Amino acid sequence: MSTNLTITTERIDDFPLLLSVMLRLGLPDIFDHHLGRHGLHQGLSWGWIATIWLAHILTESNHRKQPVQSWVKQAQETIVKITDQQVRELDFTDDRLTLLLRRLSKPATWQAVETELGRSILRVYELTPKNVRLDTTTVSGYHEGGEESLFQYGYSKDDPTLRQVKLMVAALDPLGLPIVSQVVAGNIADDKLYVPAVDRVLQIIEGIGLLFVGDSKMSALAIRAHIHGLNHYYLCPLAQTGGTAKEMEVWVEAVNNGEKTLTPVFVQNENGKQKIFAEGYVFERKLQAKSDAVTKDGKEQEIIEWTEQVFVVRSESYRKSLLDGLEGRLQRAADKLAALTPLPARGKRQIQDESALVSAATIILKAHKVEGLLAYTFERQEKHLTKHVGRGRGTPDRPKQETVTVRYQIKAVIRQEEAIDAHKKTLGWRAYVSNAPAEQLDLEQAVLTYRDEWLVEHGFHRLKGVPLSLNPLFVKNDDQVVGLTNLLSIAVRILTLIEFVVRRRLTQKQEKLVGLIENNPKKGIDNPTTERLLKAFDQINLTVVHLPDGIVRHITPISDLQTRILELLGLSPAIYTQLAGNS
Repeated sequence: MSTNLTITTERIDDFPLLLSVMLRLGLPDIFDHHLGRHGLHQGLSWGWIATIWLAHILTESNHRKQPVQSWVKQAQETIVKITDQQVRELDFTDDRLTLLLRRLSKPATWQAVETELGRSILRVYELTPKNVRLDTTTVSGYHEGGEESLFQYGYSKDDPTLRQVKLMVAALDPLGLPIVSQVVAGNIADDKLYVPAVDRVLQIIEGIGLLFVGDSKMSALAIRAHIHGLNHYYLCPLAQTGGTAKEMEVWVEAVNNGEKTLTPVFVQNENGKQKIFAEGYVFERKLQAKSDAVTKDGKEQEIIEWTEQVFVVRSESYRKSLLDGLEGRLQRAADKLAALTPLPARGKRQIQDESALVSAATIILKAHKVEGLLAYTFERQEKHLTKHVGRGRGTPDRPKQETVTVRYQIKAVIRQEEAIDAHKKTLGWRAYVSNAPAEQLDLEQAVLTYRDEWLVEHGFHRLKGVPLSLNPLFVKNDDQVVGLTNLLSIAVRILTLIEFVVRRRLTQKQEKLVGLIENNPKKGIDNPTTERLLKAFDQINLTVVHLPDGIVRHITPISDLQTRILELLGLSPAIYTQLAGNS
């Protein structure tokens, strides 16, 4: 008598954890509510396809469409047990995922999904946001452009030689949690994106008095007026353009001549000791601008007026960085000036015209931004040479000809110490503005609030690097680029939420999580990253044994560390243990 025995193993790792977090937010229902379903659509709904694909992206660190179908096949037992859905391989073909991205690329559909998801996050995790940070990033790629394409050349910190798309994100402080995202062409100016982002945020977060924090591109008067007109607040550095640059000179001079006294702003260093982070002073000024709102009859409203705080701040770290940069530029400029007039030798070109020397030196000083800070002296050198001309070597009365060779030599490069010292006093200063009242946002609060700009950058690093790897993109068509970027922005939300919830619980319990650091397993930490938390779930397998009279399932035992992480997230170990059992 033969016995048919089949054994399959599914590597599930952090997949049940990720899927449980998404189910808590109601993500499949949110997608289904807004993505719709064609009458001829068969198999899993769009909501479940999107949710399972998101879990795959996060657990595999891979957003390509091609591997999803085979991954679903090897994890089918797990997916069915967790979702209670009938899953087919055809639900995750390349064509089916492409259709999903096209639906997610439609602006109205995406905004509806994003709005409902944002409200769900605020409700489920009991968040009461006060600050919203706005910023943009770019994603470059070797994509063919075109007049109507999203991929265009534009300013980029990545690679300006490549075409790019731009992403505007509004994130909640102090989580760094994206709540609004918008994909636009890479050549779109940043300042056009702030007002739509603000309006989108206010569709999700109700109430008044939010503080919108942005960089200098948000400081355009029209943007500040728009936020003020909505009864909300802004905080941003002023762009050093136009009249602001001249005003800044006056504000800094008021400190240097003793008219203004600086107030220090302290932060704690790694040893818990306080150190000066910045110094500054604040004053108020009146502003007015034309409102961009309109009345019911379509007429523009009157000019609005408000009071704005101006924080004139000198950052110690920023100042030190600029001082180091200044010294470097001075040295490089001095070296290049000296190299303009090398000693005569084969292959060493000489400058024979004074105007050419002055022109070359001016270009160097201007290129290194040290005009007026370095001076140089030079001299004209002449070399007289007499030689006989014509025939008749040795003839006493043979005619002679005298030639004069001229070269210019830089003798010394001189630092203008008085001018350098005066310039150093102007370094490290920035001016921040806010319409928030002084009792709500003082100098220290303004400086420290803006200092946390790295929070939204953390999300960008996840989006463009590990684990999401948006850069490079493995899709080409614009609609798929938008749809995939939108989907991955939800993945950033999931990663951010997991990190926030665990850290919040550890802080509440004054506890440290032990066992996360491989080379120091006894060390406890209270600020684990999501990536480190998910790595703790590596090598969890579900083994399924198919017997003639039934099925036996076995799952890798859950460790104490894994159990504690699940508890901190408000999840039960049963999301893993329920996968085992006989049937």
